[in-house]
Amino acid sequence: MIIFVDQISERLIYIKEYIFDAHGISGEFTNDKNRFAEYIGEKLIYSDWPIDDFPKLIPSVLLFEEKLGHKWTIELSDWNETPCLIFDGIIDPLASIFYVLSRYEEYGTILKDEHERFTAKMSLQNKFNLLKRQIVEEWIETFVRVYSPKQLEKLKAARETVFIPTIDNDNAFAFKWKEGWRSWLSNAKDFLNNKPNRRQFRKEVLAEIQVDPYDCYEYLENIAKRFSNTRFFWLLGDFAKHDKNISASDPRHQVLIRKFGQIAHVGLHPSYASNLEIRKLVDEKEKLEAILSRKVTESRQHFLKLSFPQTYAANRKLGFERDFTMGFADEVGFRAGTAHTHFYFDLTNNSRTNYEIVPFVYMDGTLLEYKKFSLEEAQLCLDQLVNEVKKYGGVFSCIWHNESLAEAGIWKNWKQVFEHNLTYFE
Repeated sequence: MIIFVDQISERLIYIKEYIFDAHGISGEFTNDKNRFAEYIGEKLIYSDWPIDDFPKLIPSVLLFEEKLGHKWTIELSDWNETPCLIFDGIIDPLASIFYVLSRYEEYGTILKDEHERFTAKMSLQNKFNLLKRQIVEEWIETFVRVYSPKQLEKLKAARETVFIPTIDNDNAFAFKWKEGWRSWLSNAKDFLNNKPNRRQFRKEVLAEIQVDPYDCYEYLENIAKRFSNTRFFWLLGDFAKHDKNISASDPRHQVLIRKFGQIAHVGLHPSYASNLEIRKLVDEKEKLEAILSRKVTESRQHFLKLSFPQTYAANRKLGFERDFTMGFADEVGFRAGTAHTHFYFDLTNNSRTNYEIVPFVYMDGTLLEYKKFSLEEAQLCLDQLVNEVKKYGGVFSCIWHNESLAEAGIWKNWKQVFEHNLTYFE
């Protein structure tokens, strides 16, 4: 199809690539009236151009602006049986796609939680009850159904679902390999809190009589062999309040990392502290590259600390090519309105980048610690999410941790939820 517009903007080019090129269908924007008139095929006018011979969609100005700063009044209405955003009184599905996909609402926001994160509760999708829907993909399907119906079956046929299980290694072991002073402090804390059983258990783990509570590496190795897209994200930041992994200089830790680097994709889990000092991020990336003897190009932020545009600006500057942080800690669903991978559009520079975003659908901690789900409720939630991803295609990526899959502490029996997830993709 061909779409007439008054001007070709950077945002419009980005949307053209995502709607058409990335979804395996054809379409182009033009501001050449002769080209539009001579075209043989489906046509749409996305302009105020006063011609009544073709379907027409009145645009908001969002896709034609070059800067941030406009204070939008955004409402929701029905558009061809699909809920769609209204920008300053104009219902515009193309602008809706860009607004949600680019995470426009997160730029410059002062609404943050205690970890300086934009949360699901603050999002527009949550406000309009759209967070658990691939709403961007719904808008694309409705747009094609209404304006380019000949391509609808091609759009649906091109859909596929890719499974990417991911494991965050925040703390390789509960007791093993900890530096002497950390073991001493932990032991003293248990003594003061009157936990003799824990002290005894730690002693037995260190004597290799018992298995460390977080040790499920044989199981994780099996997962990596069963699912070739498995990712491991390793935290190598210096010890701090929110960064408590074993020292990256410990040779045993390095051997463990290298082992998984040989059977799976291993990326960096940038520390909590690295969000405040890029020097720390540089150091952590260099450590992991030295351990793996290769370039590290993938990352996911610890605590899911994702801030626009700072996080992606820092990562791109250091040579990262792909990010797996796009999702919320406090809710399951689709932060960018889609499960499909897409390239980051930098709104501060009004330009499309080559930095790839791989959204995730849920995190283990969301199910138990935020939502307080039972095992049965968690499995039902995953059933619904799997169905949504398979309906519109995309990546079904999830976040688990070695301690949750080892069923340590509060995670007793939770491995069965993960296994339930795996049954959909065997």
